[in-house]
Amino acid sequence: MASPFIELEVGERVVKLTNPDKVLFPKAKKTKRDLAEYYLAVGDGIVRTLYERPTQLRRFPDGIDGEAIYQKRVPEKRPEWVETARVTFPSGRHADELCVTELAQVIWAANLAVVDFHPWPSRRRDTEHPDELRIDIDPQPGTTFKDAKKVAGLVREVLGEIGYTGWPKTSGNRGIHIACRIEPNWTFPEVRRCALAFAREVERRSPLVTTAWWKEERGERVFIDYNQNARDRTIASAYSV
Repeated sequence: MASPFIELEVGERVVKLTNPDKVLFPKAKKTKRDLAEYYLAVGDGIVRTLYERPTQLRRFPDGIDGEAIYQKRVPEKRPEWVETARVTFPSGRHADELCVTELAQVIWAANLAVVDFHPWPSRRRDTEHPDELRIDIDPQPGTTFKDAKKVAGLVREVLGEIGYTGWPKTSGNRGIHIACRIEPNWTFPEVRRCALAFAREVERRSPLVTTAWWKEERGERVFIDYNQNARDRTIASAYSV
């Protein structure tokens, strides 16, 4: 027996949504149709966020109480209009990851029960040179979201002094990610070193901040995780559920 489905018009595409009434969020009683409708509602934002970036997918085919599947490679069986970006790994292997250029591709992913999208900080035309520096403000045990906001204000101050703008979003239940556009002129190791230098300057200005790598050395402070700029590291995008 064929699975029930609906068809959604998304721009010039028609996207098939199978089992639209399947519950993905039990406590909220939200379905796959609700997930797709959310991404339709924030379409311009999610496309801008993911545009031309290799993107890994976090799927919950059995709902969010089930097992999460981190998927790097898009299925070979897919519509011809679902675009990809090829990335290589230190092992020499490669993956063709989702590369969003239009909203229909996001809705296609929602049909696979993709709850959140994890884009690279670089784009398809040159995956080895990031165009985004990521500042990860991570409150440690004993600190709060209020503390994270204080650090974010200091980050904004330091960015302003060097002529850059940061775009913040929440992370988890009390962290903050700040995205800073940069020219794609530097490698991942260079950008990571820059992120470390920036974090240490913020640390120098506030006893609330730490860049200590070992957790036992951080104490009740807010950690700035510069390692989010290492190659192959991704974070959940803005507008991800």
